Amino acid sequence: MIDNYTINKQINHRSIRKFKNKTLTNEQLTTIYKVFSQTPTSMFMQNASLLHITDEEQKKRIQDLCGQNYVGAEGDLFIFIVDLYRNQQIRKQLGVDDGRVHTTDIFFQAMEDTILAFQNVANAVESMNLGYVPLGTINDHPLKMLEELNLPELTFPVLGMQVGIPDQEPQLKPRLPQKFTCFENEYPKNFNVQDLKAYDEKVTTYYDLRDSNRRIDSFTKQITGAKLNNHQTDRDELPKELHKQRLCLDWK
Repeated sequence: MIDNYTINKQINHRSIRKFKNKTLTNEQLTTIYKVFSQTPTSMFMQNASLLHITDEEQKKRIQDLCGQNYVGAEGDLFIFIVDLYRNQQIRKQLGVDDGRVHTTDIFFQAMEDTILAFQNVANAVESMNLGYVPLGTINDHPLKMLEELNLPELTFPVLGMQVGIPDQEPQLKPRLPQKFTCFENEYPKNFNVQDLKAYDEKVTTYYDLRDSNRRIDSFTKQITGAKLNNHQTDRDELPKELHKQRLCLDWK
């Protein structure tokens, strides 16, 4: 395997949930903005925007919605946003109709732009010896989050990111062996859950030995547990909230 600084950072990535009480410098912030802006974009539509949350009261409200005490705490909080509003306004102000901006196709292209930008920024963050944690919880209560962020129609928050100087060194979390995730030419359909026994043992050891929130757990136990069991959450309202934002209107 090729070994260089970038690859070493990527394969040793650890989500950081505890940061030193220090915000980013102007140079670091400018670098993040530049990296975000230079991310590849579908059809050159540039359908993503980045929101840097600095207001302390707003950060606390976002933290309450996410239910995680590290959200908006030490370091800096960013929200990555699908943004079709800007291009809709360009069309409107130049005298043409909205065209396809309300379609699921264009929304998915904007999602691709936004997620690519997230990972581009994540790589830049770690290259500056900073840490980050992805925040999927910004969509735990999508309607309330839209109201909190005061976003216009045709926008939607996809992911958050808490960034800062790491104040912890968590263990590396073991991933599925590549034979279960990386294939050539054809997806194998002969999967057997018993083949995960060794990986389950490795995950159980990880949870038993890590510094915080120790527990007896395994990968298959998580997959067959509460995470995917039938239950109602506010996230089930995501299609409705997308429609409220006038996104994916062709998706019934």
